[in-house]
Amino acid sequence: MIKKIFFCAFWVFAQTFLLFGQVKTTFKTGKIPPLKNQSESLFLAGNFNGWNPADSAWKLLPDGIGGYRLLKAMPKGIYNYKITRGSWDKVECTATGKPADNRSLIITGDTIIVLDVAAWQDNFAPAEKKHTTTARVHIISGKFEMPQLNRQRRIWIYLPENYTSSKKRYPVIYMHDGQNLFDEYTSGYGEWGLDELMDKVSPQKQCIIVGIDHGGDSRITEYDAYDSKYGKGRGDDYVEFLAKTLKPYIDTHYKTVADAKHTTIAGSSMGGLISMYAALKYPRVFGNAGIFSPAFWIAPQIYDLAKQKTISHKTRFYFVCGDAESEDMVADMQKMASIIKNNGAKPENAPVTIIKGASHNEKQWNGDWPGFYNWLMQSESLEVWKVRK
Repeated sequence: MIKKIFFCAFWVFAQTFLLFGQVKTTFKTGKIPPLKNQSESLFLAGNFNGWNPADSAWKLLPDGIGGYRLLKAMPKGIYNYKITRGSWDKVECTATGKPADNRSLIITGDTIIVLDVAAWQDNFAPAEKKHTTTARVHIISGKFEMPQLNRQRRIWIYLPENYTSSKKRYPVIYMHDGQNLFDEYTSGYGEWGLDELMDKVSPQKQCIIVGIDHGGDSRITEYDAYDSKYGKGRGDDYVEFLAKTLKPYIDTHYKTVADAKHTTIAGSSMGGLISMYAALKYPRVFGNAGIFSPAFWIAPQIYDLAKQKTISHKTRFYFVCGDAESEDMVADMQKMASIIKNNGAKPENAPVTIIKGASHNEKQWNGDWPGFYNWLMQSESLEVWKVRK
């Protein structure tokens, strides 16, 4: 009986503590275009739910007076989000049909947010999209086999200037979200524009970039090695595919420098998370990692993994994010950098860059790229090798 009373008291204390650490946030609609039918619903999709456009936990409910409302207890912080009608094809947009910028919200106390929507994207004819890849971008395969996942995926490759006639071997960067790296036509939210950036790099400092498309609905689970509310984590299988299937193929068919020192893995958001995991799991394969705006929040177990690892003084990590992405982004990234430095990484091999005012999007990562690439290609770290006869 005493144990039961103690448990109940502890439970009440825990619940009070959790509520005390959160604030009441009310979202309600103001002026919005009518929904197309009664079966449709409104959702919020943002950095608080993995940008899921149809998350039932973030569904607005009819308020009985013609509008919609959602009451949430949320931690204080910075949030970015959009309003959808259940898919990204039915997301809010500007009055002229152009993509709307992410909404930004800073929560410091109880608040009411009025949501005005100018228009819905599916009320406009799809905007004409054009291919923007430069001549050095190629598709290796539209259906590259991923035996670890029993799936197929499109694989992109960027080849340096004069690659065909050159007798050099090149470092390789493996990157996630291939749809968004080179081509506006295939990108979901805009492209990084890596090919345009790399075309400006001197031939002596260029490298090969391999882009792997994400899996659409399976993106979150493929880029997470741990189970979450979004499903069973398949990150182990994904990074095994990169290390044991894709990389051997690239090293066989292209002029690469195959050692870890000249092999980098990089990505943003969930791609930053899985890049960190891959570098920890396969340090003899990926000697460098570009960690852009990592979604460590979804998989806090990765901190424990990092604590268990002895980090080679040769392994290099580049951390970068904006200070307007979320309340915890900067602290989470600094925490990881501190762990790996304590476990052996040299301070110069784990720099942390915070971009003031930057948010969470491809435009930011395009701007982050030159700093990362210059750091990566420092003469004492990476070099373009001549082909050995």
